[in-house]
Amino acid sequence: MCGIVAYIGSNPAVPLLLEGLKRMEYRGYDSAGVAVLNGELQVVKTVGRVSVLEDRLQEKPPEGSVGIGHTRWATHGDTTERNAHPHTDDRNGIAIIHNGTIENYASLKTALQERGHKFDSETDTEVIAMLISEFYDGDLEKAVQAALREVRGAYAIAVLCENEPDTLVVARKGSPLIIGVGASEFVVASDPTAIVAHTTQAFELDDYQVCKLTREGFRTSTLDDVSVTPKIQQLELDLEQIELGSYDTFMMKEIFEQPRSLSTTMRGRLDKRDGKVVLGGIGPYARELVRARQFLMTGQGTAYHAALIGEYLLEDLAKIPAKTEYASEFRYRNPIIVDGTVIVAVSQSGETADTLAALREASDRGALSIGVVNVVGSSIARETDAGVYLRVGPEIGVASTKAFTGQVLTLMMLSLFMARRKFMSVDTCQHLIEELDQVPSYIERILESDDQIRTVTEKYVNQENWLFLGRGYNYPVALEGALKLKEISYIHAEGMPAAEMKHGPIALITDGMPVVFIANQGPQYDKVMLNIEQVKSRGGRIIAVATEGDTEIRKHADDVFFVPPISDPLSPLLTVIPLQLLACHAAMLRGHDVDKPRNLAKSVTVE
Repeated sequence: MCGIVAYIGSNPAVPLLLEGLKRMEYRGYDSAGVAVLNGELQVVKTVGRVSVLEDRLQEKPPEGSVGIGHTRWATHGDTTERNAHPHTDDRNGIAIIHNGTIENYASLKTALQERGHKFDSETDTEVIAMLISEFYDGDLEKAVQAALREVRGAYAIAVLCENEPDTLVVARKGSPLIIGVGASEFVVASDPTAIVAHTTQAFELDDYQVCKLTREGFRTSTLDDVSVTPKIQQLELDLEQIELGSYDTFMMKEIFEQPRSLSTTMRGRLDKRDGKVVLGGIGPYARELVRARQFLMTGQGTAYHAALIGEYLLEDLAKIPAKTEYASEFRYRNPIIVDGTVIVAVSQSGETADTLAALREASDRGALSIGVVNVVGSSIARETDAGVYLRVGPEIGVASTKAFTGQVLTLMMLSLFMARRKFMSVDTCQHLIEELDQVPSYIERILESDDQIRTVTEKYVNQENWLFLGRGYNYPVALEGALKLKEISYIHAEGMPAAEMKHGPIALITDGMPVVFIANQGPQYDKVMLNIEQVKSRGGRIIAVATEGDTEIRKHADDVFFVPPISDPLSPLLTVIPLQLLACHAAMLRGHDVDKPRNLAKSVTVE
């Protein structure tokens, strides 16, 4: 959630830290700060976006070639300068930045106060700084190791000390931390986007590991000071992927990237000739998957909606019992894991704390685990037995778009992988594969309606209450459409099954209220048309997502967004696109920053 960047080398630290913080601002952005070592510790912190910090630093930029920087997403304490990172100790000139949450910070803080430490902030992070100081006796690395042995919770930290001006110490447990390796320099960050402009060689720390960095080299160890040798790898990322190009916002760029990103997701995985799906990441477990008795799908937010579509696909196409659960609820309700259970953890970042915890709970109880994630080498990718990468490229906008369609497509391929091995005929599988192959060009056709969708959005953008309704495969799409609208435009929106509307929510319908129906021509088309009439008779304004060639829908809807015809199980890949554009235009028309919606962060690494 928070963004971490640190540098040690021969170049000025501040420009590099600011550049890294800007690239990671989508991860958290209620305050920002830097600390630079140059004889003494220089700390500058501000409330607001990174641009506010940049303006402050222009007044008198700290000089030095060792530094740490941070963008904050508040968990402990209000959004104030004293709660912003970096935090310092009160004795040894130690500064720290931190991503994660410390579960036992209150008891540690009490003990440290009893030993005379004076706290300035309300944060759990300051506790780590004081704890390191308590153990410090001239060796920062050993002090960090000792302090972290006392800590419970999640953390990625970077630490400086005035007494060791040529040393940077970093550590990780539960929150991502990547170390970029350059020529006599190192760039550390919680996201590769902050590293790739300076080096493409990097390694990721594992849980409970500490790394001491100097200009001469690095040493990686466990908390018990056992040396370990990390594997340096090439970053699968280039600068073009994380630049705006000709677009005004990353969200709009990522919506329009979907034809290309989904082509990449499918590349090499669809065998049209033999009518089968090839997924190398789960291939070795094919027999276990075919014999599975149930699939548990889990995720949070947008990933949960993708997982819900995955549930429908597995039961419909592969005839395997499946159910979807919010990861945050799953681990606390003593779930029953029978023999032959497969848990599928869906997450864009692969670091979602609740999803990771649910995965571990199911794995500990004997479930075979599969990860559906976008970030190579992420925690979920490393901790699952097998998995399938989305391969949609980096997603910068906080509101997920191309990662959602990548997740849905990946779960479709997983379902076909299973179905073909169980009972599905070659002809049926070939037909669905051929349709999947057309999806990128179909999405391009939908994107050509962008101007029309913006015009329709203008008509309703000042309405403060919306409903999104769908049935079958498109009920989760209704959930996703409502989530997109409320998270970036701050309009109250609810998604639900269309039939559920008349069991209570129909009381909300008022004259002029926008109600979005996913009304593509599928098995429940006639039922959806009946639901439309029920809303229309009560004064609601109907916005329909319908199938090209449907002449009947215009008689019932006030406005229509058309999508190409496709088999019902594949329809969510198309019907969600107009809803993404609608939400993006609504937010921009209301003057909001669509890439950095208030109170939200891209990778939710706290519970």
